[in-house]
Amino acid sequence: MSTVTTTRFSVLDRSRIREGQAGPQALRDTVGFARRIEELGYHRFWVSEHHGVPGVAGSAPTVLAAAVAAATSTIRVGTGGVMLPNHQPLVVAEQFGVLESLFPGRIDMGLGRSVGFTDGVRRALGRDKRDAEDFPRGLAELLGYFQGPRTAHPQVHARPAEGLRVPAFVLATGKGVRTAAEAGLPLVIAAVRGEDAMLRAIEEYRRDFRPSAWGERPYVVLSGTVAVARTTAEAHRLLLPEAWSTAYSRTHGEFPALPSVDTVLATGMTDRERSLFEDALRGQLYGTEDEVAAGLERLLARSAADEYLVTTSTYDRDAQLDSYRRLADLAGLVPGVASRPPIPQGPLGPCPADLRRARNA
Repeated sequence: MSTVTTTRFSVLDRSRIREGQAGPQALRDTVGFARRIEELGYHRFWVSEHHGVPGVAGSAPTVLAAAVAAATSTIRVGTGGVMLPNHQPLVVAEQFGVLESLFPGRIDMGLGRSVGFTDGVRRALGRDKRDAEDFPRGLAELLGYFQGPRTAHPQVHARPAEGLRVPAFVLATGKGVRTAAEAGLPLVIAAVRGEDAMLRAIEEYRRDFRPSAWGERPYVVLSGTVAVARTTAEAHRLLLPEAWSTAYSRTHGEFPALPSVDTVLATGMTDRERSLFEDALRGQLYGTEDEVAAGLERLLARSAADEYLVTTSTYDRDAQLDSYRRLADLAGLVPGVASRPPIPQGPLGPCPADLRRARNA
C-alpha cells in the first residue's frame, strides 16, 4: 500500500492578504477555506500568529481558531502556532481551555518559540530575542496548568483548562527539536535548512524522545508547500507569489501582500532579489498528481513521518483550492472524513506510521 495513502494530511493557513484585498477579508477567507478543507477530508486545520506583518492578517490565532471551529464540525482545529515567548503561559492555558470546552475533542495546541518579527514589534510585546531561550520553562509551566497548580504558582488554577487534555505540538527548528523530545511532545518540522538537516533533526528527536503523559512515542509532522496542478508549469506558477514575497521580506524587512503571478513575472529584480527568489523556490514539492505522489512517497519513506502539514499559499484562491483538492484525491482522503484508520496513541489517537509498520511486518 502507498505510504501517501496511509499518512495523515493537514493544512496550515496563514491568512495571507492578496494585493488589493483588506485584512478582514483575508480572515473571512480563512474561515471559508477551512470549510472546504474539511469537506475534502483533511485531518487538521491550523492558523498562525504574526504581529505587525503587512501581508498576514492572522495576529490572534486562538481567536481565529474559535471562528474556524464554529464554522466546521469534524476537522481538528488548532494553531501553528501560538508563539509562547510572546505570552504568559497561564493566559495561553486559559485560552485553550476555553476552546476545548466549547469544541471538545477537536482542539490542537501548536506552540512555537519565535518572538516578534521586528525590533518594534518585540518592544510592543514587551519581549526581546532572548525570550526564545526561555521556551522550555514556559512550555513546562503551560502544560502543568492542565494538570493542576504549579510549584511556582501553587494557588493558581487555570480554569477551565485544568483537567482537560488538549494535544500539544512543538513547532521546532534548532533547540526546539530537543525541547519537543524532552517534553514528550509531537514535533512539527520543515526543511528550512534543507532536507538532510531536517532528517537529522528528526533522528535526534526520535533518539532523545522521553515518553510522557502527552505522548507515549515520537510523532513527526512534516510541514511544507505542496502544489498540484494539471501540468508541471501550472503547479510551478502557484509558487511564484509566495517566493517573491519571501525574497522581498529578506531585502525590505517585511512581508508584503501576495501579488498575482503576472505581477511577479513583470517585476524587475535586483541580482540579490533574484537569488533570494530562486532560493525560495528551491526544494518545493510541486507538479502533476503523479509527480507529487512520487515526491511524497520518497520524502515520507525517508522520514517515516506520521503526518504532513501543507502550507501552500498563492494569489489565486481558486487555484489554491484546486491544488488541495488534487492532493486530497491522490492521498485517498475521503470527503467528510477527517482521520485515518485508528490505532490508539495517547491524546493523538491514530498513528499512521505504526499502521504502516504493522502492515510491513
